Amino acid sequence: MLIPVLLSGGVGSRLWPVSRKQYPKQFLPLVGGESTMLQQTRARLEGLPLRDETIVVCNEGHRFLVAEQMRTLSTKATIILEPEGKNTAPAVALAALQALKQDKDAVLLVLPADHVILSQEAFHDAVRQGLEDARKGALVTFGIVPDKAETGYGYIQRGAEISAAGYRIENFVEKPDAQKAAEYCESGEYYFNSGMFLLQAASYLEELQLYAPKMMAACQKAFDRAENDLDFIRIDPQAFASCPNDSIDYAVMENTKNGVVLPLDCGWSDVGSWSTLWEVESKDEQGNVLQGDTLTHDVTNSYIRSDKRMVAAVGVDDLVIVETADAVLVADKKKVQNVKEIVKVLQSQGRGEVLTHTTVYRPWGSYESLVEDGRFQVKRIIVNPGQTLSLQMHHHRAEHWIVVKGTAKIINNDKELLLGEDQSTYIPLGHCHRLANPGVIPLEIIEVQTGSYLGEDDIVRFEDVYGR
Repeated sequence: MLIPVLLSGGVGSRLWPVSRKQYPKQFLPLVGGESTMLQQTRARLEGLPLRDETIVVCNEGHRFLVAEQMRTLSTKATIILEPEGKNTAPAVALAALQALKQDKDAVLLVLPADHVILSQEAFHDAVRQGLEDARKGALVTFGIVPDKAETGYGYIQRGAEISAAGYRIENFVEKPDAQKAAEYCESGEYYFNSGMFLLQAASYLEELQLYAPKMMAACQKAFDRAENDLDFIRIDPQAFASCPNDSIDYAVMENTKNGVVLPLDCGWSDVGSWSTLWEVESKDEQGNVLQGDTLTHDVTNSYIRSDKRMVAAVGVDDLVIVETADAVLVADKKKVQNVKEIVKVLQSQGRGEVLTHTTVYRPWGSYESLVEDGRFQVKRIIVNPGQTLSLQMHHHRAEHWIVVKGTAKIINNDKELLLGEDQSTYIPLGHCHRLANPGVIPLEIIEVQTGSYLGEDDIVRFEDVYGR
């Protein structure tokens, strides 16, 4: 039986302004409906011989997003929290150590949580073909059969055929220039490096011990010292800090004698940029991908997305236009790889637009900043049914709460209130307070904050069901 391992540590900076550090692309519904990329990655595995467990490796800041999205799928998930990102080789090692606690013969299907696969059937066929090699100890990677010369992907050169489905790995090649990419495609010997793997947990750890012993030792130590926290496994930060930062390709696959590449033609994309997202989406007769409230005239081969406001475009070709509540991106579709340079500038300036959206998600629901001006701020807060915020107080601000939908259970110092729609209460500065939704529909309130400092770090928590 297979254990799915979803690697969910990416940031997706080239898909800014939609993908942001605290809410990156794997948690967004970018392709094919309302399901997020993480959810689609897990859902497409149905029909394979899976164990009743999915291991997700992510960073601590995304833990509640992962838990909620897996819960929505009714998927049993073991969520491993990395104290810091150390690339894919340590992440797979932690997942392998966890899998071996359940099954000494565990086979892992390791998948990035932010890829698109259009043909689920072709993907399933390839996984089943690779299982035999993986069970014999081979480290199988899936090589995407190229449909055109691409300079944005690394390549894998195949060697001799060693099984009914797979080839020995001859060489890993970094992203080539246009001429080299064309030569690779014409040769028929090269595949895109997908970053997807099928391998026995024990076999992978043996190879890691052989080729990256310091990494293996650090991962083992950090895992042995891990603590369970609610539904999460917290890896020991001190032990993990000494772990080298390296990809599974560099640490293991380029060195191992047990590597196998299995060709895969399934409509794959890593959705690494707005241009690749344009490629996989359905287009109108003018070659445009239009999402949200958009209006065009004489526009061709463009990607236009509106999240909040109407976007109108006239007489343009090959553009990417992306609108969110607090940022607008306009880019040449051929140069969208350079969006990451904008992100670097935002980071250097300490701009909040690189971190999060105006809507911020929390384990209990979400809040959206509507207005902020000096000594006051207005927020729209949504609390999911049955959820409770922490018992807290603020040193620098008072709050006014108006219920606009649902029922609110409120603690305000020594008072307990039950408020319905169109009712309100005032939380003076320094009062200990709590908000909960005892109902069966989402609770929606408007919060007006007033005070000398309105930052999110002005929170003193006394009790929190989420362990923050």
